[in-house]
Amino acid sequence: MAVRAVRGAVQLDQDEAGHMDERVGELLTAVLERNELVADDLISIWFTATPDLHSDFPAAAARGLGIVDVPLICAQELDIEGAMPRVVRILVHVETYLARAEISHVYLGATATLRKDIAQ
Repeated sequence: MAVRAVRGAVQLDQDEAGHMDERVGELLTAVLERNELVADDLISIWFTATPDLHSDFPAAAARGLGIVDVPLICAQELDIEGAMPRVVRILVHVETYLARAEISHVYLGATATLRKDIAQ
């Protein structure tokens, strides 16, 4: 078994707590499903949000999915001119038998343009 990192991102339509919870939950669910992971495989999750998101902590969505005993942390993305607005990014550390090349990074909707090299 190896420790691997899985990347992902999602763009919100609006800065509203319920919407953030829904979209981040969708992202986390997709990461778990596409990589055949369960909560016990998770080591930690880093969440970042662009500076225009203020309504809630993205990590709250993980707690809502039942991910309650995994270390989570939120941070703010750099405020770069021209960057895509209302984006939550994740970096999920997992234990898995998947090879690095088999990891499925998940960029939902418009965020697929952020990492064309790894978005699937």
